[in-house]
Amino acid sequence: MGKTAKLPKQAHMLKQAKFVLEDGSEYFGWSFGKNRSLAGELVFNTGMNGLNHILTDPGSCGQIVVSTYPLAGNGGVHVKPNGEPFLDEQGLPLSLESEKIHVSGLVVSDLCREPSHYSSKLTLSSWLEKENVPGIYGVDTRALAVRLRERGTMRGKILVEGKTDVTLNQARLANPADVSHYEVKSFVPEGEKGNEKRLNIALIDCGVKANIIRCFLARNAEVIRVPWNHDLSGIEYDGIFISNGPGDPKDCGKTIAAVRKMFSANKPIFGVGIGNLIIALAAGADTHKMHFGHCGQNQPCIEADSKRCYITAQNHGYAVRGETLPRGWQPWFINANDGSIEGIRCTDQPFAAVQFNPEGCPGPRDTEFLFDKFIEQVKERK
Repeated sequence: MGKTAKLPKQAHMLKQAKFVLEDGSEYFGWSFGKNRSLAGELVFNTGMNGLNHILTDPGSCGQIVVSTYPLAGNGGVHVKPNGEPFLDEQGLPLSLESEKIHVSGLVVSDLCREPSHYSSKLTLSSWLEKENVPGIYGVDTRALAVRLRERGTMRGKILVEGKTDVTLNQARLANPADVSHYEVKSFVPEGEKGNEKRLNIALIDCGVKANIIRCFLARNAEVIRVPWNHDLSGIEYDGIFISNGPGDPKDCGKTIAAVRKMFSANKPIFGVGIGNLIIALAAGADTHKMHFGHCGQNQPCIEADSKRCYITAQNHGYAVRGETLPRGWQPWFINANDGSIEGIRCTDQPFAAVQFNPEGCPGPRDTEFLFDKFIEQVKERK
């Protein structure tokens, strides 16, 4: 901290940059991506791969992500030359979790400018530049992660040499309204078109990741994606899924009220990420902002019944207060590191949710079986 990063070979082509935290600490490095200054909430991600998925996760909207893995960009990016994603037959982005980068900025230790992967079409720096996202490299990101663990979540700003300064007050926190798709759209699995007996899952889009939809399609279920604040009346469905997304769940009053109303429909409900928090609030529990949150693909969670520990992918800064769970609700998964609630369930109705990402893209997918459990409950009720 306080020292300029090692001089790269292309120093005459690059701009110096520094990363400033709200506690006054500064980290110096070099700019890549878009040469612009920007402020945001700072989180560190401990994942060792899948950086492109992390950057396009709507749950990271508005955040400056610090990657603790030492090298970034060696795999390049599988997108079109203009930065737009390639799409599959369902219109879902390939190799990404959404149609664009959602993070505000990226902080890495070292940057690879010559990727070595057969599918790469753009370098990481070129992709960020096309998406108007600034980055800084040459920073001791592991020391930065330790500081965040000690001090807790903070705001920070990337300042690029010669660019207009920004204030920390410009760091804006996102919510589902910023990332939800606002048109109702159906995704029908191949070979199931015209099959009136197939399952219909109403997916409340608070910032859904593409692989969640793929997980349902792989189980021959039609997905009806609706906006985060949509009224489900008039839509035929067999089960309800509430997706992941960014922000404070208490800002989702309309969704919370809608879910509380859905409890009386006696149809299976499953949620992940902010969906877990929304279900908890709808049930009458409380949530809180965590000290520094969980972001990465290596969080151990213990299942209440089996006591088995699963390794999970996570990206959240809020959690359920276990002591506030009302009668008829209980913890389902517990984080083995800090004891925080990672999942809840209703004891007499098919309502459940988890804080982690069972679709695990880029991984791990140890808990993807939870989609199977949910689909079985939907079949039983149907």
